[in-house]
Amino acid sequence: MITLLFCAALSRREKGERLTRHALIICLSVALASCTTVKPPPAGVGEALDWRQVEGWEQDAHAEAWPALLRSCRVMASRPNWGHLCRAAQDAPEPDHAGARRFFERWFTPHRLYGPGGQRTGLVTGYYEPLLFGSFQPGPRYRYPLYGPPDTLLSVELGGLHPELKGRRVRGRLDGSKVVPFYSRREIDSDRSLLAGHELVWIDDRDAVFFLHIQGSGRIRLPDGRLIGAGYSDQNGHPYLAIGRILLQRGELKREDISLFSIREWLRNHPDEAEALLFRNPSYVFFTLRESPGEGPVGSLNVPLTAQRSIAIDPRWAGLGFPVWLSTNFPGHPERPYRRLVFAQDTGGAITGLRADLFWGHGEHAERAAGVMKENGSLIVLLPDAAHAAGSGAQE
Repeated sequence: MITLLFCAALSRREKGERLTRHALIICLSVALASCTTVKPPPAGVGEALDWRQVEGWEQDAHAEAWPALLRSCRVMASRPNWGHLCRAAQDAPEPDHAGARRFFERWFTPHRLYGPGGQRTGLVTGYYEPLLFGSFQPGPRYRYPLYGPPDTLLSVELGGLHPELKGRRVRGRLDGSKVVPFYSRREIDSDRSLLAGHELVWIDDRDAVFFLHIQGSGRIRLPDGRLIGAGYSDQNGHPYLAIGRILLQRGELKREDISLFSIREWLRNHPDEAEALLFRNPSYVFFTLRESPGEGPVGSLNVPLTAQRSIAIDPRWAGLGFPVWLSTNFPGHPERPYRRLVFAQDTGGAITGLRADLFWGHGEHAERAAGVMKENGSLIVLLPDAAHAAGSGAQE
């Protein structure tokens, strides 16, 4: 606007000092351009894309994502626009890669996901199912408990109080007639009497318990050789604080060196400081046990996760159960693209905004990949095509 007024003032000056017509046109063009503001797209689901805009789409092994689709359909089949497509998937013979790709193209429409300020890329990390060693009885070796959800833990759904807070909840405990924050990690681990009676199993490694809280699920080898599963059940309501960030701020580790392995090594090499560092993360996870690992850990969607085909996301960005095209790099290899169809089937306390946490499964390979994965990546969510989903679902 200031530039426009300046141009207008110049055009009214005496003839001898007046701008030439060409200069005035340039002046006005610059002014108009300066008045044009391009607003970034809002955070969340953005514009629909053509499948040709989904980079690497045709190169994926789409049939490998089929089990994850069927697992999502266990929950999503009753949701709007999902019924017909889930019946079509469940009734179809197991497809090859080309057939699976055609199915996704027929029933879904890709939409770009944006972060705050219109950003297209966010952080992509990995998680896995670690192996721990434990016993149902405490002893000199097995000293560190995994707890089930305590009876004193309260969970308040805020949507019942304020509709705009639907899906948000707070956790706490009663202190007389008041609801106060639940015990922190420091309080729980410093006073075993607070949760006495809620021990599920005892583990032989304190740091392994801490990292299990981060991973959310794991496998436990018992003294008799049996293998059981441990999965996330609830959390104490305190925010998650990454201890790697603390080590970075203190100059103990360099940004490019931070990983599961470097943090674990730091804890081993600094036994006198390790416990105080762990206490800096007040978040605490409560578990449930499975008699066997079975199909795998169960995510927040309440279906088993599929290795390299399930991700944890922030449900405010992309709804749980939806397929997502993940485009990033292979962990530790920025020159090696990693693009594949995954499903949003889990959440996590540290997964906020335009973020994805890729589930790698279990075993040494999964641990290596998940332990170092810290890549930039973009996300494209696949939404059921409403017009198509409203039809009979008959295959063409």
